[in-house]
Amino acid sequence: MKLLQNSMYVKDLMNVADLSFDWNILSNKSVLISGATGMIGSFLVDVLMYKNEHAALNCKVVSLGRSLLKAQKRFFDYWDNDNFTFVICDICKEVKIDKKIDFVFHAASNTHPVAYTTDPIGTVTANIIGTYNLLELAVKHKVERFVFASSVEVYGENRGDVEKFNESYCGYINCNTLRAGYPESKRAGEALCQAYIKQKALDVVLPRISRTFGPTMLNSDTKAISQFLKKGVVREDVILKSGGTQFYSYTYVADTVSGILTCLFSGVNGEAYNIADERCDISLHDLAKLIADYAGTKVVFELPDNTERAGYSTATCAVMDNAKLRKLGWKAEYDMKAALERTIDLMRVNCDQREES
Repeated sequence: MKLLQNSMYVKDLMNVADLSFDWNILSNKSVLISGATGMIGSFLVDVLMYKNEHAALNCKVVSLGRSLLKAQKRFFDYWDNDNFTFVICDICKEVKIDKKIDFVFHAASNTHPVAYTTDPIGTVTANIIGTYNLLELAVKHKVERFVFASSVEVYGENRGDVEKFNESYCGYINCNTLRAGYPESKRAGEALCQAYIKQKALDVVLPRISRTFGPTMLNSDTKAISQFLKKGVVREDVILKSGGTQFYSYTYVADTVSGILTCLFSGVNGEAYNIADERCDISLHDLAKLIADYAGTKVVFELPDNTERAGYSTATCAVMDNAKLRKLGWKAEYDMKAALERTIDLMRVNCDQREES
């Protein structure tokens, strides 16, 4: 069963689509989404297309990706829809779009550990050169707003002086490492956005996304939570490759997208906003145990290989303060237990798991 045929997934789309945003802002406008076949980008595409179908939004969705085949498979239901366009695109080269673009959501990036170590150049260039190319496109099209999907990783290591990261915090990153390519390039991407705000008068908001999970995750995703979930789906023991003491913020994909849309509709130009919910702050060990308990299995320990170890975050505590986003009216729908169980249930009936674009 495909996701869009699953009533639980459609309920997630409906919950986000029914939020009291001023959706008229997108009426008869065009939204370009990079990384459209990824976990977050694909959910955003689905929400906008759902809104088109059920509320006559008439929003043109222009989706960018590197694989036509994967896009056709993922967006089969929309492929011939007049409001949907897919463009094969490498954002590290000049991005040319013939039709008018009104909003840009930039979510194309390597976002999991093995990709950081096997494609470190691609990781850095997507976050810097890719961001530059899309910002240039945004200026040419005089877009109304540019949304840069940033990350909790810009905060680096907690220096021990705060419990939670607010948007003004700046922790330590050892830049002279392979693993630093992702957080440092996200930081550079944010700085580039600020430069375009100042020099080109571009309107930009910067949602900083916590570790996100959900049924739209890619089959090739090597993040710890993704590996745990895949074991939970097939009812196998959950493999923990560390002591599990790392304490992080997580967010269910539907809540991440509702947070991004909150930034789009209500965020202030130039501001960053943490997307996280305290009910989903959890240690890696407790996360693994929640999944194993629901699957009826157990947590087992295994040493990571060198490639895996090189891609792991060195952060031991990365918890985000969401007060700034809550002031805009955002509220997460799911706590951790409910979100994990929902993801596993959805993935069990969705046999059409995708590979990375």
